[in-house]
Amino acid sequence: MSENTITVTQTRSAIGVKPKTKGTLRALGLGRIGQTNTLPDRPEIRGMIARVPHLIAIDADGPQGSSKANESGEAVVEEVADVVDQVADDKADDTSDEEES
Repeated sequence: MSENTITVTQTRSAIGVKPKTKGTLRALGLGRIGQTNTLPDRPEIRGMIARVPHLIAIDADGPQGSSKANESGEAVVEEVADVVDQVADDKADDTSDEEES
């Protein structure tokens, strides 16, 4: 069983929304503004959340997405940081060469 959980809080009223939307809120364990429920991070829960994002606030406890995607994202961030540093160094070298001329 997954250790990751998602905490959802109802932030807007369900008055005037379709009955199916109200049912989705009930399935998430919500019924009134300000109610909060902690749910397991599973695809079916994420699907329900995707149906009512305009009525709830989401606080995810734990990593989002797969760990492989998170690892590759971190690798990309590191590569981008290296490229930015390299470009900054090149610009600094170009600037110092111009000043010497």
